[in-house]
This record gives sequence, C-alpha cells and structure tokens, in this order.
Amino acid sequence: MYRSRLLTPGPVELHPRAQEALGRPQLHHRSEAAKQVFLRAKAGLEAAFQTRGQVLLLTGSGTLGMDALVQNLFAPGERVLVPVHGNFSERWAKIAQEAGLQVERLELPWGRVVLPEHLEKPSGPFSGLLLTHSESSTGALNDVRTLAQVFKARFPEALVVVDAITSLFVSPFALEGWGLDAAVAGSQKGLMCPPGLAYLALSPRAIGRLKPRGFYLNLASELKAQSSGESAWTPAINLVAATAAVLEEVLPRLEEHLALKQAQNQILYAAGEGLGLKPVPEVKSPATTCFYLPDGVSYAQVKEAFAARGATIIGGQGQLKGKVFRVSLMGYSDLYDAYAVAQLMQEALVSLLPRSPQARAL
Repeated sequence: MYRSRLLTPGPVELHPRAQEALGRPQLHHRSEAAKQVFLRAKAGLEAAFQTRGQVLLLTGSGTLGMDALVQNLFAPGERVLVPVHGNFSERWAKIAQEAGLQVERLELPWGRVVLPEHLEKPSGPFSGLLLTHSESSTGALNDVRTLAQVFKARFPEALVVVDAITSLFVSPFALEGWGLDAAVAGSQKGLMCPPGLAYLALSPRAIGRLKPRGFYLNLASELKAQSSGESAWTPAINLVAATAAVLEEVLPRLEEHLALKQAQNQILYAAGEGLGLKPVPEVKSPATTCFYLPDGVSYAQVKEAFAARGATIIGGQGQLKGKVFRVSLMGYSDLYDAYAVAQLMQEALVSLLPRSPQARAL
C-alpha cells in the first residue's frame, strides 16, 4: 500500500541523475575521463558555494571536512569561539579541542540561534569563529552573514568557518559575499547523492592562511592535485560523477529549487502545528522539521507509526534524544510529496492521539 520514503535529514532520497551516474561503468580515477568529471564537479560546487576561491572534494563524511578545516586553518594553541546550541555545533567544539585549539564555548539553549549580541560579549583575541548554518539536530537556521559581519568588526584578522552541511542547496549561501572564509558540506544532504564525499569551500583569504598539517587531510596537497582534476589520494570517483550530474541539473534553476525546499518545510510545519505539536527551533531551517514529542508519546511509538506507513524518520540527538522527532524532505522530492508527507504525518500522529482535540477535528 505504501512506497518506501526516506524522510531523514541525511541520507536522503537520491536524485535520478545521481542514480544514473552511479549505474555507469567504473571510471579509473587517474584517467582523462575521470579528470573531466572531477573538474565539472569542482566548478559546479564553486558556483554553488559562490566562491572565487576553490572547492575541494574529500572522500569521507561532512565531519571529515570539518576536521580538515580545523586542522588546516588553525594551529594548536590558537583560540576560537564556538557557539554551541545543538549536536553539530557541539561537534565543532569537540573537533577544535581535539586539534589542540583553545576553545571558548558560547553556550545557548538547544533550539535557539546565535544572535549578533551574543558575539559582542566574549573577550578576544580570537583566531576564528566556528559556526553552524543549519543546525539539523534542532532544525534551527543561523544568520551566518550577519554574525560574520559582527565578529569581524571586532576581530578583523580572524577566520569565519561555517558548517553548511545541511544548508547548501537547501538555503541561500554565498561564501565571500557573506564575509565567510571557509565552509563544508556533504554529498548525502542537499546535493541528493549517497554519503561519502565532503565538499570544502576555501576563499582566497583562507587559502592564503592555510597551515597544513597531517598526511591524508593535508589541504595543501589537495589544492595542488585538484587544480588539475585529480585528488591527492584515491577519491570516491563514482560519487564525484554523481555530484557533477546533479549539479548540472539543479544549478541552472537553483532559485526555484531553494523556493521549493522552503515551501516544503512550511507545509510540514503547518501540518505538525495543526496537530498541536511544538516546533523546536527559534528560527526554522528549510532542511528539516523538528518537533517536541507529544505528551505521553515516545519516539519509538512515533517512529513505528511512520514506519507502518513506509516512512523512515529520525529522532533527537544529544540533549534532545528521546524528546523530539525530525522529518525532512531535503532529498529529491516535489511539492506534491510535501502534501503527501503532511497527510502521512497527520495520520501517523492521530493514530497515537485518538482522544486529542486535534484528532477529533481531523
């Protein structure tokens, strides 16, 4: 009766162009054909990040990309400011600490966003600011453009580094245009490809400030190799081909695509709030909806109710584990999918709340 639906904020429903690319014969990653694919993907990503610098494709998850940026842009002992308001901003702090940086945590309630006035309080100096654009553990969206302006007004020499893992191709983004120095995204999110690639955007300013260290994650080695269409080490070339294919399809109509993601999320939030659910985020990201669980209802019950209708959703992380559930249409989907999932959500939750006023109304 129901087709399988992947409604998580990564991995996501794959774009048909990605599936088509993955079905082609295996490329050798040092062949001329592979080089051309690599360069197409690289150019498309540079357009998506809106950078005049370079984008590097690394084989690994978004977390690998975060780690690579911290390791290569900051030296041990340098001081960075990290606003922590969710699981993935918490990850920035952990990565920086493991890299030997002095981490100044700016603690905020999970679900809140970072406001300009929050950045006026910490005393410097700082070498960098590590921000999360779309905090998918809470569904919150930060105004990283304004935050970068406020921070650099106080610390003009510092670098602003952004986790754009669930915002690229979901929300508007512009690297240098927003005063950002570096950013990271991942293949299994808004790019609608399988997991396995991290995309690192480096502005000219960030490239000039590299402090490369390590072996596999040495970005100086990658810059040298990738400028000619190769990578320093064996890449997931099939995923690079999928990335190039999706970019060629979506980039020409990016504005329409972003409007779709915004509209889809509004439809899902309206459905949830119509049932009396309380949204978690202070400012809603188009990447995912995040609701507090209804009183007396466990995440296991909600997960099973969705699964009985063919849908896979995800629960909370960290502080929010067992307290929230999340539904996302970040993957390949259209406007009618949003209406279908909104109806699915209503049916699944009403089945758990048969005596609620909202259930009677429906």
